[in-house]
Amino acid sequence: LSDALAGLVERHEVQWHARPFRSEDVSADLALVLAATDEPEVNRQVAEQARAQGVLVNVADRRALCDFALPAVVDRPPLQVAIGTGGASPLLARLLRERIEAILPSGLGELAGWVDAQRERVRQRLAHPEERRRLWEEVLEGPLGELVLAGQPERAAELLEDLLARDAERRGVGEVYLVGAGPGDPDLLTLRALRLMQRADVVLHDRLVAPAVLDLVRREAERIDVGKKEGFHPVPQERIQALMVEHARAGKRVLRLKGGDPFVFGRGGEEIAHLAEHGIPFQVVPGVTAASGCAAYAGIPLTHRDHAQLCILATGHRRRDGQLELPWDALARPNQTLVFYMGLHTLPLLSERLQEHGLSPRTPVAVVHRGTWRDQRVVEGTLQDIAGRVAEAGLRPPALVVVGEVVRLRPRLQWFVGQPSG
Repeated sequence: LSDALAGLVERHEVQWHARPFRSEDVSADLALVLAATDEPEVNRQVAEQARAQGVLVNVADRRALCDFALPAVVDRPPLQVAIGTGGASPLLARLLRERIEAILPSGLGELAGWVDAQRERVRQRLAHPEERRRLWEEVLEGPLGELVLAGQPERAAELLEDLLARDAERRGVGEVYLVGAGPGDPDLLTLRALRLMQRADVVLHDRLVAPAVLDLVRREAERIDVGKKEGFHPVPQERIQALMVEHARAGKRVLRLKGGDPFVFGRGGEEIAHLAEHGIPFQVVPGVTAASGCAAYAGIPLTHRDHAQLCILATGHRRRDGQLELPWDALARPNQTLVFYMGLHTLPLLSERLQEHGLSPRTPVAVVHRGTWRDQRVVEGTLQDIAGRVAEAGLRPPALVVVGEVVRLRPRLQWFVGQPSG
């Protein structure tokens, strides 16, 4: 026996029969059977006898012989968190339990008990379940929850009364969260973005928001696709802004989820100006913009002591008259990096104009398609041949264009290898 089991035997907490297994050891009056010998055949016999007696059995490291799995448990009574892998990797479950143990405050059990004690009081004051859900989110994510964790439940109960009174005053007024979803990889979301995504009642999302990011939105939330692409705007900007106001005035929490950062070629400034004009409360959460995210995943530093002391973000989107008006003289200078958003369709014109204004035809260029996504692709070339290389590769939007000497560093610095889709 191990020392731990031997100690249980000495304290008469378990019975130990030091002999081979017998079929009569498993009888119908048992609740559970665990078979964990180092003899596979014995474990199989135990499982067969248990099933014959109608007793649930677990066989170590043999999922096919198990009726149930044993999760790793984080215990904060009355709160419990169980992590199970279906028997695939008990060690992984244990490691996750250790991480969660370190994250969760030891006083969470007391917090759960305090909430239970206040539930009837809140139910009497707030009749609608949605109102109660919002209040409890504010309690658990705010200073009241912290007070309980700090051992001051009486003070928290006093402040709860103030919160209930304030909630009655503001009832019916919603809010808008303008959130940057980053370039695609959900791991690049900020913690604040994730928290607000879990609170939203209505989600207005762009086409460039990755499905893996949308999967993290509260499941009960209404989702409205307001995405645009070049030449196709099924939901005009004016309608998007009207929807935000409409749902907020209905008392809902509206999540405006935008790819990248809402203030970098995302029209976020226009949207919050419209909200402010109509008296709608809002919050803004920055996101990892495509320039930094896609360049990093492509192994291209945007600035470098030896190659680029300046980085310029520009849009390659044509005006309504079809022209592409940019400060070409300022762009066509050495020792800087140029990043063009929405520049794939105008790539031939971008290359031509930069060469006309002084950049060498041999200036390196990289086009990053679906940067940070699992199927990321990068096409490299020069101003002279990049348009042809991209056409040959069949790249489609979304894609980001990076121009400058920093692109030469990619062969040594690339670390993320995308997987072909399909």
